[in-house]
Amino acid sequence: MATKEQVLDSMRHIIDPDLGKDIVSLGFIKNLAIEGGRVSFTIELTTPACPVKDEFRRRCEEAVRALEGVEEVAIEMSSMAPRQKAAPMQDNLAQVDAVIAVSSCKGGVGKSTVAAQLARAMQREGLAVGLLDADIYGPSVPTLFGLHHPQIYTHNNMLLPVDAGGFKVVSLGFLLGESPAVLRGPIVSNYITQILRQTDWGKLDYLIIDMPPGTGDIQLTIVQQAALDGAIIVTTPQALSLVDVTRGILMFEKVDVPVLGIVENMSYFVCDGCEKKHYPFGRGAESLQERFGLETLTELPITPGISDMTDPLVGSKMEELARLSENVHRAVGKRRADPRPAPKATATDTHIVIAWPDGSASQLPNKEVRAACRCALCVDEHTGERLLDPASIPDDIKAESVDPLGNYAVAIAWNDGHTTGIFPWDHLRKLAAAMTKG
Repeated sequence: MATKEQVLDSMRHIIDPDLGKDIVSLGFIKNLAIEGGRVSFTIELTTPACPVKDEFRRRCEEAVRALEGVEEVAIEMSSMAPRQKAAPMQDNLAQVDAVIAVSSCKGGVGKSTVAAQLARAMQREGLAVGLLDADIYGPSVPTLFGLHHPQIYTHNNMLLPVDAGGFKVVSLGFLLGESPAVLRGPIVSNYITQILRQTDWGKLDYLIIDMPPGTGDIQLTIVQQAALDGAIIVTTPQALSLVDVTRGILMFEKVDVPVLGIVENMSYFVCDGCEKKHYPFGRGAESLQERFGLETLTELPITPGISDMTDPLVGSKMEELARLSENVHRAVGKRRADPRPAPKATATDTHIVIAWPDGSASQLPNKEVRAACRCALCVDEHTGERLLDPASIPDDIKAESVDPLGNYAVAIAWNDGHTTGIFPWDHLRKLAAAMTKG
């Protein structure tokens, strides 16, 4: 009869591709029991939508069944509970496994279309999905889905979502109709709070919230009322949009909402004649990941008719949308497990001091770090030309604040008034290495 140690050892070669460790060391194997020739255990995934769950089950069963004396292998699949955040989980969201905000700080970048297509891509995977259109001034869901005057029902003083071809949808536009929302901030926040607390979503794998553009009171109300698992920022490859990406990242991280990644919308189009990708807005000299330290979840092409969500087949053949959904699953899973220790940065009058997880440390002169800023105000997005003249930086420049951004970057605000600098850890490590060689 196999022992528990032998069973666990047989699965140590199975590596989680996102976390880079074996599933035994990560603690994914639970409730291991051996009764004669029968071995049973639970594989606890980071999220029920884990894209490699079937592969994990198959490989675990093969590994354990190969042990001498094992006649039967019984595997159950479960998932980690979402980590509790500062905002209390409302009772109506208690059965929602993950709440994701889709945000942009600038209008016109296709945020609502991305949110709707993400919801539909997840639905095509067999997941239970809800979509909340929280833009009170410009709700898009009624137009996207052709739901201009849906019948709204309530039960036990709770709003029931509208069915939009297989997943649940709620929009403030359903309640306000086509009249303009001429409302002051406190009233808007009350509307948002009521929608969040009094919608009966039932059991969902994902609730996607289409956020209103900007970083004001409405966004903060949503963050406070719904315990978000993460945020996705939608942008276009233009300098003005990328400046706003910085603002969005800083807003979410300051309220303890991890940014899962960036969607670059309207990135390119494919010519009918040559079948090549053309980038009408140009390609940045650096990738978004190099600039912000965040993964680009997908690059979406300019596609005619992509916003017509009345046709359930629109977007169904786009690999970019399927990739977006899969990458969101992976990002949520990585955030929940979060096994990686983050570097720590502190500021002195002369240096930015970084303590790396491996025990080493770097001391970077303030002026050198300030000169290395790669935000859209300091570096031309398309040419890579440096806009910041290093000679204009004061010799005694100091950091007024150093704020960690998840495990991927640090935000530094300087006493020269520059506050949009996001420094990925990889960028700072390369800067430290270059200084050591110099």
